[in-house]
This record gives sequence, structure tokens and C-alpha cells, in this order.
Amino acid sequence: MRTRVRGWRWRRSPLRRRSDVVEAWTVLVVAVLILVGAPLAGATAAWWAHGEARSLSAEQRAERHRVRAEVIGRKGDSVPSVQADGRHAYRATVRWTEPGEGTRTATARVPGGTRPGETVDVWFDSRGRSVAPPVDGTAVWQHTLTMGTCAAGGVVLVVLLGHSVVRRVALRRRLAEWEREWARTEPEWTHRGA
Repeated sequence: MRTRVRGWRWRRSPLRRRSDVVEAWTVLVVAVLILVGAPLAGATAAWWAHGEARSLSAEQRAERHRVRAEVIGRKGDSVPSVQADGRHAYRATVRWTEPGEGTRTATARVPGGTRPGETVDVWFDSRGRSVAPPVDGTAVWQHTLTMGTCAAGGVVLVVLLGHSVVRRVALRRRLAEWEREWARTEPEWTHRGA
């Protein structure tokens, strides 16, 4: 039957080594860093990422405008691309009417499966180039959660890696101490030197 004594590395004992004390303090530091440091790092990274994503979204909304356009033809050589929401998009020729400027025609990205004659929303930048829609609130929150989770996970990974290195060094030193003490004690037990 095996008996475990909790906290033996913290108690005074002739069997306690310096490496045992270092390992005990390391476990305490690792616990604090994982329980407090990782969530704090994740929250900080998420807060920063949320601010960056919101400013990017606001910037995109300021420079892009949406137009309700009619699809008049699909470009035959266009290769489908995948948009941020996971749907396929194709390049097609669209036509719309702008107040004061008349009818305009351009090539723009339209959702896959759109047929000529259908009306779709297309986005253009200030130069009149077809662009993707601006980042929406869902994408901002996905980016925020991803960055926060990655930061917290990265801290946990670094802390656990550091802990394993400290444990390995402590184990090597402990074995070296035991080897030195056994070299001193072994002749008394085995009477080899006598």
C-alpha cells in the first residue's frame, strides 16, 4: 500500500533536497501563471484584437459603399473564390443606376448560383473597384475570441514547457546529488574500501 504525504517538499526533513524545494516553488508559480496569467493574457489580447477589428471595420465601412445591382452576365473565365462567410463568389457583369450619374456597368463579385437578371448587393471602394463587404460584427467577435484563446493557450503552453524544463533540470541535479552521496555512503554499507 502506497502512502502519499502532501506537501512533503515544503516541510523540513533531512531527505528534502534543494531541488525538491525548487520544484515545489515551480509548481506554485505554474499554478498561479495558468490560473491567473493565462486568462489575463487572453483577455488583454482579446481586448486589443477587438479594438483593432472594430477600427478596421469602421474604416472599411467609411471607404466602401454598397450598390443594389442587376446581374447582366457572368464572366465565363472567372474562377470561383471563397468569401469570408464560406460561400463561393464569381465575377460577373452588373448594372445599376446612380442618382445624377445614370446607368453604370462594372465587373463585381456575386454569390455563387446567381443568374442573369437577379438583383444582388455588391460593394465598391472609392475608386470604383469591386471589393468584399466590410467586416461585420460577427467577424469582429470571431477575431476577438480567436486572438484571446490563442494568447491564453500560448501562455499555458509556454508555462508548461518552462515547467518541464525546470523539472528536468531539477531531476538531473537531484540524481547527481544522490550519486555523490551514494559514492560517500556506499563504502560504509558494503565495506568495499576496508
